Amino acid sequence: MGRAKLAIGQGLSVWVLEAPGGFGDPQFHRHHAIQITVSLEGSLMLATEHGRIAGPAVAVAADARHRFEADGLMVFVFVEPESRAGRALTSALFGEASLAHLDAPMLRAALEPLCATFEAGLGTDALLRAGGHALAVLVPAEGAPLPDPRVRKIIDQATTNLNQPLDLAAAAAGVYLSPSRLRHLFVEQTGLAFKTYVLWLRLVRALQVYSEGRNLTEASHAAGFADSAHFSRIFRRTFGLPATTLTRL
Repeated sequence: MGRAKLAIGQGLSVWVLEAPGGFGDPQFHRHHAIQITVSLEGSLMLATEHGRIAGPAVAVAADARHRFEADGLMVFVFVEPESRAGRALTSALFGEASLAHLDAPMLRAALEPLCATFEAGLGTDALLRAGGHALAVLVPAEGAPLPDPRVRKIIDQATTNLNQPLDLAAAAAGVYLSPSRLRHLFVEQTGLAFKTYVLWLRLVRALQVYSEGRNLTEASHAAGFADSAHFSRIFRRTFGLPATTLTRL
């Protein structure tokens, strides 16, 4: 892989990378984020187990097993599906299929500033601003409902306590639900079991800490992983890339 840069904000992350020919992962992987991929230069293909799309701009639904091949300058925008923007995207883009063609010219215009990412040394703010513009092009997020307030509260509390053990029973008591009722409600609202969702939050937190300049071991511990090897396994399983990719970010 060539040069790459990563920016993480609230409910949104933007990755810009230079992909050599044939870059990607032949194995299917999945992550709990909506993925918007735009080719600013070169070619792009994304596939699920049920179909494939080759084109300059493609979206993948949250939790969909997929793989990709790319060549050239790529932008990956990852959106938290429980955010207003994420819920609006899910409603607008995905029905029966988990892949969707996107309006490439409009997205490219929104992401055009990122063509100068490496030459101009664009920072986190510029990447997140461009990612936000791309979302605004795709859907208005204002009218999209947020998850059940009890689930949102649990997510917020988990996000701020990732360096500690997190337990479903304790989370349920905090919102006055039985563990069995919370287990059902959490899956209904997020599509994931509580334990799996927490693992996703840990991964995002580790990426955020790493992007702030700390090493993989420090980032792994800050997010509650046992060690950097544990983080590396989860990263590869989630994004289809080795964690050593981050040394280029």
